[in-house]
Amino acid sequence: MGMTSQMAEISVRYIVDDIDKAVDFYTGQLGFEVGMGPGPGFVMLQRSGLRLFLNTPGGGGGAGEASGGKMPEPGGWNRFRIEVEDLEAIVEALTGAGVDFRGDIIEGRGGRQIIVDDPAGNPIELFEPKPA
Repeated sequence: MGMTSQMAEISVRYIVDDIDKAVDFYTGQLGFEVGMGPGPGFVMLQRSGLRLFLNTPGGGGGAGEASGGKMPEPGGWNRFRIEVEDLEAIVEALTGAGVDFRGDIIEGRGGRQIIVDDPAGNPIELFEPKPA
């Protein structure tokens, strides 16, 4: 059976080192709200229709041991994107809060972007589209 347009919503799962630090970052810096939890090794956050599942390695659900004995870990370059109106103001506020970035703001065909790391090193793209 293929994917259909009747799927309810999209969720993303990130592996994090510390649930409390992750909740503080996503709710305090990026405007997420807690939807479920936090509990031991798990929390579900929500923002603008996105459900973000955060697990510690081995914290149940999609964070258990994979075949071959490899455990999930934070990091990588796959990411979700948050569209913003004033990228420079947000970067300034996050810099003041001690948040880490992967490089500087870059300009592309569709707008400007920067990649910010959550406390576990998972990337989030902040994107400001070019004016229409």
